[in-house]
Amino acid sequence: MSDRKFAILGDIHSNWEALSAVLEDCREQGATDFVCVGDLVGYNADPVRCLRAVRELTPHVVRGNHDHYCSHDEHLDDFHPLAAHVVDWTRRQLSQDDAAYLRELSFTLRVAGFSVVHSTMDMPEKWGYVFDTLDAESHFTYQPTTVCFYGHTHIPVVFEKQSAVTRSHYERVKIALGKRYFFNVGSVGQPRDGDPLSAYALYDLEAREVVLRRVSYDVAATQEKVLKAGLPERLAKRLEIGR
Repeated sequence: MSDRKFAILGDIHSNWEALSAVLEDCREQGATDFVCVGDLVGYNADPVRCLRAVRELTPHVVRGNHDHYCSHDEHLDDFHPLAAHVVDWTRRQLSQDDAAYLRELSFTLRVAGFSVVHSTMDMPEKWGYVFDTLDAESHFTYQPTTVCFYGHTHIPVVFEKQSAVTRSHYERVKIALGKRYFFNVGSVGQPRDGDPLSAYALYDLEAREVVLRRVSYDVAATQEKVLKAGLPERLAKRLEIGR
């Protein structure tokens, strides 16, 4: 039995203060390996620093929609205007090498017997959102492993499938035989569940247990950087309320 403990991070969104605090907590919790469910960049003011830190930390990273659009010259018609503004700004911050790294990320990965995706396994390149059991049912048809981790919605929940699919919030989940699990790990850099604390998950392979962690960070410092960079004030404000 493996004694590896995976820290599953996602939706970092260029928030260096949050990422730093989360990585410190990961080490205090005894994390041995790291995985990222995507969206290293977007929304906040430290895209290069966050990207390079994650790139150095782990090879296990999947592509998020912000990673995709910030590294491609594609139209942003489907983006919210605030997000589109930041994508355009972020594109100008990245070096050619940074952009190439993001472009080459896979849509899905399998690591140590579990799966990783930013959005859904059925159509990962379409960036669909999984909020309810109907959305999750489509995903489970394509999930190849007992456990899969995802991000994108910034809301930590778990979908469990046995005879039917259920949805619940979680703090600690024991992986049971005969069930499959689809865990949203929440967001490091822009929580949206009404709690401004950063979120990530720890998966202990030996204990067969997933734990949700919440971590405080210097929100004011991130807000100051957002405003200094000329990014929308609303992006700074939402950090303090977790929306």
